[in-house]
Amino acid sequence: MIRHIVMFKFKESAAGKTKEENLREAKARMLALKDQIPELGALEVLFGADGQAPGNYDYILVSDFESLQQLEAYQAHPAHVAFGQFVKELREPDGRACIDYEL
Repeated sequence: MIRHIVMFKFKESAAGKTKEENLREAKARMLALKDQIPELGALEVLFGADGQAPGNYDYILVSDFESLQQLEAYQAHPAHVAFGQFVKELREPDGRACIDYEL
């Protein structure tokens, strides 16, 4: 089993919306991928706490996969690629961190 964790720092505003609006939309879009990508196992999307330190990340995605091959299939899936392009416009230029590890 592979756990895939991704964190983003969102811009204060992007695409004509506030950070909070963009966080909610990104969460909804990510959760919708569960129905579109069969390789995607357990999935959780969380936001940083109100009043957290300014340098902290705003958005965290925790997802599980049966194998690295399933993770790679998820990452190459067109729906995931589209999500990545969407989020890229909303996050800070260096505002992404990721780790994959075995459970």
